[in-house]
Amino acid sequence: MKPKDYDPRGEVEALNEYGAWCAMRESDDPLRVGDVLEAADGQLRICKYVGFEPAEWLVAESKTSVESEAPVSTSVSSSN
Repeated sequence: MKPKDYDPRGEVEALNEYGAWCAMRESDDPLRVGDVLEAADGQLRICKYVGFEPAEWLVAESKTSVESEAPVSTSVSSSN
């Protein structure tokens, strides 16, 4: 996930992501598929159709001179 694609919407107190989902499901702004929860310790969980999965921010790595000389092949998959 790219941090630029997500905006903080507020906070909710819960023991875990399922507690947060229960607390928010009847609110004016319930959790939706694709929404991300960040725990106090920084762990991220993304809301999926079938539950929650671990997530992490995609951070661009700085290239070293050796890495910039060799061609690099990467693949990225989307959960959408």
